[in-house]
Amino acid sequence: MVNFLSTESRIYVAGHRGLVGSAILRNLSKRGIKNVITRTHDKLDLIDQQAVRGFFQNEKIDYVILAAAKVGGIHANNTYPAEFIYSNLMVESNVIHEAYRAGVENLLFLGSSCIYPRLAEQPMRESALNTGSLEPTNEPYAIAKIAGIKLCESYKRQYGTNYRSVMPANLYGQYDNFDLENSHVVPALIRKFHEAKLNGDKTVTVWGTGNAKRKFFHVDDMADASIHVISLDQSLYIRQILPMLSHINIGTGVDVKIRELAETVSQVTGYKGDIEYDTSKPDGAPRKLLDVALLSNLGWQSNISLSDGLKPPMIGPCKRAM
Repeated sequence: MVNFLSTESRIYVAGHRGLVGSAILRNLSKRGIKNVITRTHDKLDLIDQQAVRGFFQNEKIDYVILAAAKVGGIHANNTYPAEFIYSNLMVESNVIHEAYRAGVENLLFLGSSCIYPRLAEQPMRESALNTGSLEPTNEPYAIAKIAGIKLCESYKRQYGTNYRSVMPANLYGQYDNFDLENSHVVPALIRKFHEAKLNGDKTVTVWGTGNAKRKFFHVDDMADASIHVISLDQSLYIRQILPMLSHINIGTGVDVKIRELAETVSQVTGYKGDIEYDTSKPDGAPRKLLDVALLSNLGWQSNISLSDGLKPPMIGPCKRAM
């Protein structure tokens, strides 16, 4: 059913030092794939089209996994909208186009669940794309990710490439970004509760009402699902996906309230104080649950629960993803 990557395949992982890319590297290593190609940002700026063109012309690559992106939480998306849309559009356009020009037939693009409308029917199916208004707090980032999906889809339609996209739920795990201002909710909460425990604080304040619901997906599960999708036989993949869609949701199929997440993090970190909610801060979309029926039909299911995924060793040095 699954045509696994050859151990001799030459695979370029873009964004290998970030949360997503580093998990991809770990998974490829476990599979015995030796010819993994990487470049740090100082060696290859993915926003520079000429540099990207030269890279692909000089390297013989069989697969591209595009995990490079500018990412962040609600605060970062609200504060730097121009940077988020420009950086992500440029990286996607350069890598996908130059991969095609160099004759690379196989590519996997990593997107985000924020591509779906703010009030999309729950759980969100792949067919919900472009059926309503996006969440305003991260619309520029979401538009860039939608563009990446459509690039893969369009190159596949016009040139017959095997370019696919996966849309992960909210990710967390080892090597996450623990900056309080610009990180996603899981690492931000872990740092808050950990520091509150060390400082002996009586209360921890969480942004929003705590009622918004999110699905959290461990990066090691994400990596395994991603490699599973890119390894699928082309005929099977084409039979399963809907017409005019190139993307597949990947996740656990279960969501929790931010309030429940905060209580779980409090327990994992050993914090004994109270939790307060700052309702003046935005919740974001009220719910973001991905429908993962298609992924299940293609033979993959999640293995890491939220409580298990939050246990050490989660904290590690954060590197930029581009």
